[in-house]
Amino acid sequence: MVPNDYDNDELIFKEEDTTEEQISENMRVWNILIVDDDEEIHTVTRLALSDLVVGDRKLNFLHAYTGKQALEILGEYEREIAIILLDVVMETDDAGLNVVKHMREQMKLVEPRIILRTGQPGYAPEEQIIKTYDINDYKTKTELTRGKLMTTVIASIRSYQQLRTINQSRLGLQKIIQSAANLLEEHSIKGFCEGIVTQISSMIGLEAEGVVCARAGSVLDKEDDDDGVYVLGAAGDFANYINERIEQLHDDIIVEHVNRCLKFQKHVFESNFSVLYINSSGFEAAVYVNMCKEIGELDRQLLEIFLSSVSVGYENVNLFHQLRNAAFRDWLTRLPNRNEFINMLDRPHQIESQSGINVALIDINHFSDVNDGLGQEVGNQVLSAVSTRLSEEFDEKVKKGRIGADVFGLIGDENVVTPERINEVFQNAFVAGDNTLPINVTIGLTKLLSERNRGITVLKQSNIALNRAKKNLTDNYEYFAPEIEEKTTWRLNMIRRLRADFADRKLELWFQPQVDLVSEKVVGMEGLLRWPDGDGKYISPAVFVPLAEYSGLIVDIGQWVLEASCARIRELCDAGFSHLRVAVNISIPQFRDRTFVKKVKSAIEKNGVDPTSLELEITESVVMDEPQIVIDALRALKEYGVQIAIDDFGTGFSSMSYLQQLPLDRLKVDRSFVSDIQPGGNAFIAETIVTLGNKLGLATIAEGVEKREQASYMLKLGCDEAQGYLYARPMPFDELMVFLREKD
Repeated sequence: MVPNDYDNDELIFKEEDTTEEQISENMRVWNILIVDDDEEIHTVTRLALSDLVVGDRKLNFLHAYTGKQALEILGEYEREIAIILLDVVMETDDAGLNVVKHMREQMKLVEPRIILRTGQPGYAPEEQIIKTYDINDYKTKTELTRGKLMTTVIASIRSYQQLRTINQSRLGLQKIIQSAANLLEEHSIKGFCEGIVTQISSMIGLEAEGVVCARAGSVLDKEDDDDGVYVLGAAGDFANYINERIEQLHDDIIVEHVNRCLKFQKHVFESNFSVLYINSSGFEAAVYVNMCKEIGELDRQLLEIFLSSVSVGYENVNLFHQLRNAAFRDWLTRLPNRNEFINMLDRPHQIESQSGINVALIDINHFSDVNDGLGQEVGNQVLSAVSTRLSEEFDEKVKKGRIGADVFGLIGDENVVTPERINEVFQNAFVAGDNTLPINVTIGLTKLLSERNRGITVLKQSNIALNRAKKNLTDNYEYFAPEIEEKTTWRLNMIRRLRADFADRKLELWFQPQVDLVSEKVVGMEGLLRWPDGDGKYISPAVFVPLAEYSGLIVDIGQWVLEASCARIRELCDAGFSHLRVAVNISIPQFRDRTFVKKVKSAIEKNGVDPTSLELEITESVVMDEPQIVIDALRALKEYGVQIAIDDFGTGFSSMSYLQQLPLDRLKVDRSFVSDIQPGGNAFIAETIVTLGNKLGLATIAEGVEKREQASYMLKLGCDEAQGYLYARPMPFDELMVFLREKD
């Protein structure tokens, strides 16, 4: 109901309301929400308060005619509504009270002040409502004359302003505390600086709007020669410009006065803004804050105290930011390092691409030669030059990183990150100081097929492709394929098993007898390594020997075979077979061991056996790999009495000059040549090897003899000895002893 009488305090009516458009753009307003189902109440209230100005602000009226409309407006404006003039009885008897309850309990809006108005006095318990829902006033409509209404509104606005100030202060402190407690997070400086703006604003009664700026060299991870001023943190309308140059704000006043503040290292106080200077242990920043009026001397003193206190926190945040950069940024090239590259792979949705995404690892070939030949400083200059060119040739859509010492990474559209494009980057030489150096690279690529792959997995796949590319004889790149990883995984698992079984002494040393072709009596035997698979079968040496060589385990295994063979020679001698020799295969990694000769002698002396009972077998490839090392070691052992044989002779590419230098006792004709001895076969190579052995004064032994005609033919050629299934298969040592006693 509209009151008819206002107790001689009549309302002064104006012909028109003051519209929102008529309010000066530079003057802020207090939003007043009128909720009443009576249109006349809206009109009377608006006219009664239309000329009211509180704290240099006019009133802006919002209108709702039902409880539902009121909640919708509250949802839109939330904390920006200062006062709600609310009718208790509207579409229902308690519609207004339901709005209050929902607003306080569900929407958690505690700052807007509520003035309840009712046309039905005594409808609700006044004391209970005020206590429960934080009501500023509860009056009947007839009580609210223009004077009393204005008084109530002014008091409520002041109450609202105080609550906003308190909560804004709490928000500012909370942001600073949260930032300090979470310093290692990516936006710690952003959060801290935003907290500074919010706290300063709350202390002097302003809306939180401003920016914190600093020169690039002070706190940001920019180039050393970048002296630009950047936005570190912001609040209000400036929040979108964080990490941008201050010029991006497109506000000449801010640019001018922030630079002025940093140049002269002092505060700037103007009528409608202030720029506050922060300095802590050389870390300088300027805080620009919008103000609607010039601040007083008391506020200035308060700000001085606050800024001196916040400087310590500012320095700590900056230091932690630098630590974080050190953890995720390469110190030399300033590119993301391996950790950050993996993080980028974990976020493929942030990478722009028209189709699929490629990940590429780029390895600089023979980079160690640059460091060794020209020095590490030149090497660093090369890496910086490569980084610069990658950044120039691939735009910001392509993510870049330095993954290892001489390995760079790219992530981008599969039509951009290609082997062809990458190779183009390295077509021209690179300038490093006074040096101009051509650079060749090897590239491993992976297609990012789904977001389910973790970054570390994708990096591993790219590295697998890179390693494959290094073995590629035709191209300098390789794409990852699942079967490559499967094969690699299988190899690693097998190496792990081999290492474990060797440590547990599960490997076995078997022996295959060697016979004189004329008498067919046993003259020696070859020690052969066997690896049980746990199911009663054995893993082929053709499988596990390359694995042992690849893993480096071949040196330890080879030494064990050598020592075990000498121990078996001792047992053979004790059993009356001292005339028999035992042959042991030696790999090139064993020869590279400087103590190899000493280890062989030690094994012989430890078991007290005749050095001539031990024969070392080497392949042609071993000789050709490190000829001088092999020749020197074999000569020393030959002088000691150890016999020397070349295994699988004729299958490699021997140099006759090296062959003449080797202190050999025996040539072994490879089984592949012996198998040619059959009707219609061509045994020319076997004949040539035997003839060569005779010319050099070396004994010859044929491997893989399985048929009587093969034995006869080799005997006819003048071959001395044979080894193969025709005479005996490889067997454990206990079976060998039985075999020898039966043959004796």
